[in-house]
Amino acid sequence: MKKIVQGMVFVIILFTLNNCGSVREEQVDNANYKRQHLTTWLLVDELGYAYAEVPYKCDSMYQWRTTAVNGAFSFAQSDQCEFDFDGLNGHYGDAFDDIIRIVDKGHHVKNHIPYACQYFGVSSTYGDGRFEYDEDDMCTFSFE
Repeated sequence: MKKIVQGMVFVIILFTLNNCGSVREEQVDNANYKRQHLTTWLLVDELGYAYAEVPYKCDSMYQWRTTAVNGAFSFAQSDQCEFDFDGLNGHYGDAFDDIIRIVDKGHHVKNHIPYACQYFGVSSTYGDGRFEYDEDDMCTFSFE
């Protein structure tokens, strides 16, 4: 019985010491991402309401994130960011448009941003910050 208890104590100590000083990759990613000079913009609809929880990943990130409750997303200068518009319909002219605009924190529109979508093709944002995409599209924006 004494050997079993000693063995269990040894295993617990081994696991404890093995994790000392180690940093999870997610913690490193978050720390590096926060250290960069980031720009924050928003995804909003034509009335200014936020598109929250839209998955996105930028060149400077290791993991996917989602837009915040207010539609905010952050990126480093010269990043390309991919957005997953799964569940959204970007076809203009039908009854179920999900119009998305890119604006800054002051809700000033961001136009002429080049982008390419998996199904829609290549274009740039319009003068009111909106862009076209197909239903359930993945789009990559070049923030330079």
